[in-house]
Amino acid sequence: MGTTGVFPVHSNVFTVNTAGRAGTPITMVPIKDMETFSIAVDGTKEKWTPMDLAGWSRQAVTGKSLTISLKGKRCYGDAGNDYIAGTLLSTGQACETDLEWTLPDGSSLALPCVIDLKTPAGGDSTKIDGLDFELLSDGLPVFTAAV
Repeated sequence: MGTTGVFPVHSNVFTVNTAGRAGTPITMVPIKDMETFSIAVDGTKEKWTPMDLAGWSRQAVTGKSLTISLKGKRCYGDAGNDYIAGTLLSTGQACETDLEWTLPDGSSLALPCVIDLKTPAGGDSTKIDGLDFELLSDGLPVFTAAV
């Protein structure tokens, strides 16, 4: 069983496949200098009102998507950071990759995803370049419980 308790946010680890979907575990690398992340789950819902419920409606979640937003600093020379920033002018399959999110308890979520680069660099003249992007689910994730 994995470790239990509370953990700081920095105990989460995000790795991406720098060879896109054609990569191997060897091409999975962490993304250096990320400062914050957030997770959004969007459910596809269907609502209907059957006559036998006297006007009350029923609902079902029929699908889901996941968005992981990461924000941090642009670290030139880091394989993961360079890979994300390198999608600046890319579209289609060139933005597809695999993500692995390792949670502090040792469990992990493997997710085919697409990279939506928001900010490849920039900021105030006395600040460090920023790197902001979203990793959007592109298929069924695989959750592996901690052992």
